[in-house]
Amino acid sequence: MGANARPRAGRLDNGKQGKRHAARSGSINWPGTLLNGRPRHREDVLFHLRTRSPHELWLVIVDASASTRRHQALSDAKGLLAQLFDDAYRQRARLALLTASGAVPNWQVQGLKASSGLRTWLDGLGAGGGTPLLAALGEAGRWLIARQKRFPAEQQRVLVLTDGRLKAWSMLPTLACPGVLIDIERGPIRLGRAKLLAAELQAQYRHIDELISG
Repeated sequence: MGANARPRAGRLDNGKQGKRHAARSGSINWPGTLLNGRPRHREDVLFHLRTRSPHELWLVIVDASASTRRHQALSDAKGLLAQLFDDAYRQRARLALLTASGAVPNWQVQGLKASSGLRTWLDGLGAGGGTPLLAALGEAGRWLIARQKRFPAEQQRVLVLTDGRLKAWSMLPTLACPGVLIDIERGPIRLGRAKLLAAELQAQYRHIDELISG
């Protein structure tokens, strides 16, 4: 890979440790499933292989700025996160959790095994303040580079939950692993910036309505 090449987000069933969809039962691999859209049939759901250790890191960036109060956006995002945390706990995946609200982004956990304590944090999560999402993306990019040097065999995934309501941005950081951006913007007037943000991050784009409806 050249110095200027950027990794493309893609299906999670072609990693170094074998095809994930070979498993037909067990615990659901939610990052892999979400990257491919809301599952409509059983064959759309990816499962973790029971015979291997996951050695996975899920880096989750949550936009909790004031604009996410609108139309139950953050509330539905919290429901999706609760499901994700439960799966990470069952699979013993490691989590890095970064929130973007107020003046600066804040790390909640950095590469720790998922624990039931995250539910307490999630229950208390509220929206407010500005949108330091660009700062959060930059911080996440730097942290991932350092993490990959320490754990080169680790399978890393990024999930970004945001309504995309940013005034402007210029250059975005490289997130050197597969990722998905989940758009939580709601309401009759939508700016649609989250879709553009996903494209520039080279992350797959999904709207939250695709994942929780039906």
